[in-house]
Amino acid sequence: MATKLTINNNGSVKIDGDDFEIVDMQGNAYGLQGRTIVSICRCGLSQNKPFCDGSHKGHFEHEAVAFDLPPKKV
Repeated sequence: MATKLTINNNGSVKIDGDDFEIVDMQGNAYGLQGRTIVSICRCGLSQNKPFCDGSHKGHFEHEAVAFDLPPKKV
């Protein structure tokens, strides 16, 4: 299964897949302990960044609606 990122309304980005890695700026991998689904914070309120802990509830609004990006610049 390909890794899928879902932008949740009023919340996190859910990463779902059998083979993905999340690393910090130095390239060190976060220990995901075998998880195939994690949620990444978008609101900045999580005490467990970069992972979502639900702190956004009632404090972050964004309706996620897919759209096409403009053509790639060459």
